[in-house]
Amino acid sequence: MISFWERESLFQYDFIIVGSGIVGLNTAINLKIKYPRKSVLVLERAPLPTGASTRNAGFACMGSLSELSEDLKSLSESELVTLFMQRKQGIDLLRKRLGDDRIGYRANGSHELLTASEAPLLTQLDYFNQLLKEVSDTPVFKIKNEAIRDFGVAAHHFKYCVETTCEGELHTGKMMRSLIDFAIEKGVEIKTGVMVQHFEEHSHSVKVYTSDPYRKDALVFSAAQLCICTNAFTPHFFPELDIQPGRGQVIITKPVPGLKLKGIYHFDQGYYYFREIEGRVLFGGGRNLDFEKETTTRIETNEAIVAHLTSLLQTVILPEQAFEIEMQWAGIMAFGASKKPILQSFSPRVHGAFRLGGMGVALGSLLAQQLADLTEI
Repeated sequence: MISFWERESLFQYDFIIVGSGIVGLNTAINLKIKYPRKSVLVLERAPLPTGASTRNAGFACMGSLSELSEDLKSLSESELVTLFMQRKQGIDLLRKRLGDDRIGYRANGSHELLTASEAPLLTQLDYFNQLLKEVSDTPVFKIKNEAIRDFGVAAHHFKYCVETTCEGELHTGKMMRSLIDFAIEKGVEIKTGVMVQHFEEHSHSVKVYTSDPYRKDALVFSAAQLCICTNAFTPHFFPELDIQPGRGQVIITKPVPGLKLKGIYHFDQGYYYFREIEGRVLFGGGRNLDFEKETTTRIETNEAIVAHLTSLLQTVILPEQAFEIEMQWAGIMAFGASKKPILQSFSPRVHGAFRLGGMGVALGSLLAQQLADLTEI
């Protein structure tokens, strides 16, 4: 049951976006820029985004040497270059839109640490630099073995270091706060705590059905166009799509006195990643230890993986330093058989962008621009 006033003024919009993560908010912003006089509503099922947009590691990355080598097993050269370029373009768009200060962007270096058994990867460095020369003015990858000692990581474990010259880091919280503020400044309306159950297309609109614990009947919003930006949670609306959730575990230390680390770091084909933030070490990954259990949308910590991360932190990342773990959390990413994200119009009125493969920070802004371009009103 709703009132006349609610029906006339509070449920009808030109555009509705489901999901208030990086893609959803940027899509809403792009729509207000494209159609400044049209109404845009973002619906989020929880008080905060529940995927990875506010729970990631803050890596502005495009792919390490080992990741690209693995990707080439399922992608053609042109597809890989395109995907790498899209990630770079997405980061550039985000930085241009909000400014480096508002997202805490820093270019403190990006490094992949390799063990002795991974030495054959180094023979591919020149190949990938040549392949990616149209993306970057300078070589994307450089060997920087001498830096291992400077980082303070275990030199007996990591034998090689490859620097990725076009990557950086950002402050995830500042980025999302700035995106929310920017969207509101543009006139976007954001409603949180609204669970979308399903939608129905009609001849002149899309009806979006939401649940309300205080009302018996569903609250039904209406829009001319609907954009789904729910990443790992998209199978709720499109179960036929190739989208699998992937949960990532993260721990962060209290400030570590005398910490030598600066920048972002990857190892083991990107399954592990760590960085310095405000004198702390943030360390995440380990999904490959238990793919079955981590293929879930449940936002819970996996204590076995957290214990393994803590052990690695002690033995190979901070081998000579005492530290305390202050927080741990998990975020939900979306993967599939293909590394490429899904951008699709399901009808003239319903569109979607999702399956960002753990690269939402990099891909999100560009994918949102492309999604907004699919709409017509």
